Amino acid sequence: MQGLFFESDTGARYVLRFIVLLIGLWTAWRTGRAVAEGWKELPLVFVYVLLLGVMMRFLHFALFQGPFLAAGYYVLDVVLLLIFAVAGFRQRRTSQMVENYYWLYERAGTFSWKKKN
Repeated sequence: MQGLFFESDTGARYVLRFIVLLIGLWTAWRTGRAVAEGWKELPLVFVYVLLLGVMMRFLHFALFQGPFLAAGYYVLDVVLLLIFAVAGFRQRRTSQMVENYYWLYERAGTFSWKKKN
C-alpha cells in the first residue's frame, strides 16, 4: 500500500480506521446474535470476542502499522467488541424468549424479559 496514502493525507487514514472499527463492531454484534441464535450460553461469546480481538489487532497492524502485540490496545479492542457482542446476544435472546415462550414471558426492554402476570 506504499504510495496509496501519503503521509500528509491523514483524512484517508482516519476514514479507513473508522471503517475498520465499524466492521469490527458490526462483526461483534453479529457474533453475539449468532451465539444466541444457536441457543448457546453467554460464555461462548467471550471466547469468540477474544478471537475477534486478535483479528482487530492484526488489521490495525497490517493496515496502519500499529503494534500487534500490545496488551493495552488488545484489552481496549476486546472491551469494545465485548460490549457490542453482549448487546447483540441479549437483544436476540430477549426476542427468542418472548417469541418462543409468548405465554410465559413478555418484553421488559430491549435487552430483558419478565414473566407475565
